[in-house]
Amino acid sequence: MVRSPNGLANAVTVLLALVIAVDVFAVHAGLNIHALLGNLLSTTRHELAQGDDLYGLSGTLQLVCTLATAAVFIVWFHRVRVNAEGFARDVCTMHRAWAVGAWFVPIGNLWLPYRFAKEVWDASAQSTAGGAWREVSHRRVTAWWTTWIAALAVDRVGASLYKNAETPQALQQATSVVMLSDLLDIAAAALGILFVRKLSRMQQANPGS
Repeated sequence: MVRSPNGLANAVTVLLALVIAVDVFAVHAGLNIHALLGNLLSTTRHELAQGDDLYGLSGTLQLVCTLATAAVFIVWFHRVRVNAEGFARDVCTMHRAWAVGAWFVPIGNLWLPYRFAKEVWDASAQSTAGGAWREVSHRRVTAWWTTWIAALAVDRVGASLYKNAETPQALQQATSVVMLSDLLDIAAAALGILFVRKLSRMQQANPGS
């Protein structure tokens, strides 16, 4: 039975918008600590401590928002996958349990959710096809996934540089890389909103929804 994904889609949209807001705050905190590290001669210990606290707070907020968004997104992802069976069951080659499991497979989670998303996208496109096969572009799915993976990769590099930094210059470099990952994450969240809204509209267009 096809169930409307709109309620979950709205919740995911709000959370992704919150992720964007927190990432913007993180970029601001990063720019602040980057400037302080570049001007240590005129920076007091108090200012440096405040900057570090602000940067730490932004990281904590990012973690909390990411976990909350991931939880709701996976619930929505499972819902649209179950719905997809009602539109084109033969397209859905991966079991619906992979809507959750694909995210927790080491290495495989770099591409399995993307493959799963494409199947759901193709199946949902048939909701208004009138029995004929409807070809659809995967550009929106690919743009979201590619940007998100890029953000993760750059973040890993930035975290490693930050952990091993032993000089103010090294900390500045690490901060710059982390800020780049934040900017990529903003783009990925925005593209994620477009992906979620579009896929949900595709499924809602079905008369049985």
